[in-house]
Amino acid sequence: MKTTLNALVLATTVLAFASPALAEVVVVVNPKSAASAMTNDQVAQFFLGKSTSMTPIDQPESAPIRAEFYKKVTDKEPSQAKALWSKLVFTGKATQPKEVGSSADVKKAVAADPKAIGYMEKSAVDATVKVVLTAP
Repeated sequence: MKTTLNALVLATTVLAFASPALAEVVVVVNPKSAASAMTNDQVAQFFLGKSTSMTPIDQPESAPIRAEFYKKVTDKEPSQAKALWSKLVFTGKATQPKEVGSSADVKKAVAADPKAIGYMEKSAVDATVKVVLTAP
């Protein structure tokens, strides 16, 4: 009885602290893009409105991959990035990134635009996009 109880407590503890593994995040561009590899800082320039040479494609605010991307690549929380964009849009210095519904939609948008850059799950990558960064 004591062994069963200990096993139950252990199992409950493990489940309570286990978090689902998030998918590996990659940054992708159009295969025709001259870029072959980028650093976190380079990618952050596009997603934080500091460079307009590429068009950032964002995922929905509610998507877990969005929070993971912003934290790992830009070192910002999604709310901080949103505040930066709000300021840039309000002052007329930039237009907010296009937001699409999923990694599949990111892939379609990036494949259709040679200047687009987006992020998605590594498992969804195919020949229609080119990976330039794997999030650390």
